[in-house]
Amino acid sequence: MRIDGVDDPNAWWRCPENFDAPLVLFIDWDQEMFVFGQRDLYLRRIEEHTNTFIQLEQWFTASGQTRVTVVGPLRVKQWLKDMFQGMSSENLYLHLLGLSMLRHVQERPLTSADLEDYFRTQS
Repeated sequence: MRIDGVDDPNAWWRCPENFDAPLVLFIDWDQEMFVFGQRDLYLRRIEEHTNTFIQLEQWFTASGQTRVTVVGPLRVKQWLKDMFQGMSSENLYLHLLGLSMLRHVQERPLTSADLEDYFRTQS
């Protein structure tokens, strides 16, 4: 039995640099439910659509935050960081951009062209 991507010599998990400096951020419980769904319903889909590994850990803080650790390609980690920051922004444009980014990774895979377009508009 062959699992898709396992034999791919260029798979992201075979590149040691993708494990350097994982993205670590803290989100509120309500944002976790909104992004990942009840019982992390959308977690696997977001991982597959971004080619990342995402670990969620409940932290005992006053605000009940969740620690999110993301391992994967650098540009995808930056994209996800911008998505989370945008969704929690009070700036309406950034908030809507973050929501649009979330909808994208919930519905379809993130492509190199998507990343190129996004980073080109950010510079």
